[in-house]
Amino acid sequence: MNRVNTKRRPSVLVLLAAVSLAGCSTEQSRTALLPETVRNIPVLTAQQANVPDVLEAVGTVRAAQTSDAASQMMGNIVEIRAHEGDHVQRGQVLAVIDDSQPRAAVDRSTAADLAAQQQLVGAESDLALAESTLKRYQTLFEKKSVSPQEFDEVKARRQAALARRDMAKAGQAQAQAALSQARTSLDYTRIRAPFDGLVTEKKADSGTLASPGMAIFTIEDVRRYRLEATVNENDLQYVRTGEQVSVVIDALDNLGLKGKVVQIVPAADAASRTFLVKIDLPTDTRLRSGLFGRAQFSRGERQALLIPRSAVVERGQLQGIYVLDQNKVASLRYITLGKPSGAEVEVLAGLQDGERLVAKPGAVDLNGKRIEVQ
Repeated sequence: MNRVNTKRRPSVLVLLAAVSLAGCSTEQSRTALLPETVRNIPVLTAQQANVPDVLEAVGTVRAAQTSDAASQMMGNIVEIRAHEGDHVQRGQVLAVIDDSQPRAAVDRSTAADLAAQQQLVGAESDLALAESTLKRYQTLFEKKSVSPQEFDEVKARRQAALARRDMAKAGQAQAQAALSQARTSLDYTRIRAPFDGLVTEKKADSGTLASPGMAIFTIEDVRRYRLEATVNENDLQYVRTGEQVSVVIDALDNLGLKGKVVQIVPAADAASRTFLVKIDLPTDTRLRSGLFGRAQFSRGERQALLIPRSAVVERGQLQGIYVLDQNKVASLRYITLGKPSGAEVEVLAGLQDGERLVAKPGAVDLNGKRIEVQ
């Protein structure tokens, strides 16, 4: 019997060793399943809050005053004196059209005016002589020293001199009108700036044949700009003339300005069913025509789910947050964000009211880790 027990003892030892190893393996697997704990992490609870309800209308910045400097006559452009980006003054010559024909017309009209003046001088001299003669004959006629026929002839000569004087005056007026018209036509050969402003477009070059109404330059008044925004017909009730509104210019680092609604175009666009709203902007040298802008009109208040911007984790073009479950284990959840509001941002989808999330995850990967609340 002793010999049999001695032979079975190694088998028992192997069994005990296997049991011991199995226990150690189970203990290690339990340890491996426990999540890593991260301490001193700030956590917050998502809660609904009242925020301003804002109607945002997009639009384009435009100069309050824009004008096309156009030709008023036909002729070849012989000189261009302004280019895009030039600041010009009211009345400044921007381009010159060939003035040979208008200048010749001025010379002819000037000569005709001088001739009409001389004719008027001669006619007035004849009239003065006829009137003095009539006075002498009037005295002689009263003394019966001249016959009635002679007196009538003198009166007729005076009437004829008066008519010639009046015709000479009319001729002089006509000559002066022709001279004024010729000078005006000559002035049309100079394309001038209609007001102080900035040349934003040059539409012709030297040698171009200009015609009446042909725009050569576009000039904007850079002292005043407006945002021309479109508002849906259903939202027009929130827009009032004269009210102050916030305007954001994206291209200027989200520059915020205070504008004033100066005009609501009364007719809607038939295709888009929108109304054009013009908003005066304050003076700012960085403003340029064509910039994109957003006007914000108040519609009261609404409820929104806001979280700190510091809680948002960027993953490429996606945004997410670390949400804690009942065991305080964090999991990365992707969300849809809305408009920022100061240091907070609105969550549109992916988070419920009352859920807990990490307030400042920083660059640490907290996915699957247990969070010890700070």
